[in-house]
Amino acid sequence: MNEQLFIQSLKDNGIELNGTQVEQFRKYFEILVEWNEKMNLTAITNLEGVYLKHFYDSISAAFYFDFTKVETLCDVGAGAGFPSIPLKICHPHLKVTIVDSLNKRITFLNHLSEQLNLDNCHFVHARAEEFGQNPAYREQFDIVTARAVARLNVLSELCIPLAKEGGYFLALKAAAADEEFKEAKKAIQVLGATLKEKFDYHLPIEHSERTIFVFEKIKKTPKKYPRKPGVPNKSPIK
Repeated sequence: MNEQLFIQSLKDNGIELNGTQVEQFRKYFEILVEWNEKMNLTAITNLEGVYLKHFYDSISAAFYFDFTKVETLCDVGAGAGFPSIPLKICHPHLKVTIVDSLNKRITFLNHLSEQLNLDNCHFVHARAEEFGQNPAYREQFDIVTARAVARLNVLSELCIPLAKEGGYFLALKAAAADEEFKEAKKAIQVLGATLKEKFDYHLPIEHSERTIFVFEKIKKTPKKYPRKPGVPNKSPIK
């Protein structure tokens, strides 16, 4: 997906980029490739791949969920900033918090946000389990996102505690999403959320499967969750 097709594809889905935003994506790509030579941020480094599989794929969440109606967003395990930074570029009003367990990725994100002149971005070096127990962040966000971080039964325990009551958890998934949802049903219920909507679609050009789950937080998460670092992965809620 080249830049022109990227701009047109977003426009076709109701997101019209101005010159500043187009330049921000251009610079994002350049910085990503430059820093990727020093640290492993992504296996995808060609322009067409980054624009399709990182930028477009991240923003596709906004084709199905109205980000104009939310203000605070927390992205768990965003790595090189996906999906939250592309969403922030398209929706500059968003106040974005990213938590990641690798400090070098936080260094990259701080540099990236400065170079792209992004305001209201906050990057936290922490394990998601500890972050979710921190009163400064627990149940504070309108929306929590995660993309390609862990299976849904594990991911739910890391993300749902961060969403406020009435807020949402958006899980961006590739193949086998239905199978993941089946094994995560109990965890989602225990953690205080319910499935509001599910969207299945295909990425353009390569037609790979994608699913977006929209979970609504309907009650407070029990205090014991998330459990200590490593525990959700070893013993998912069943």
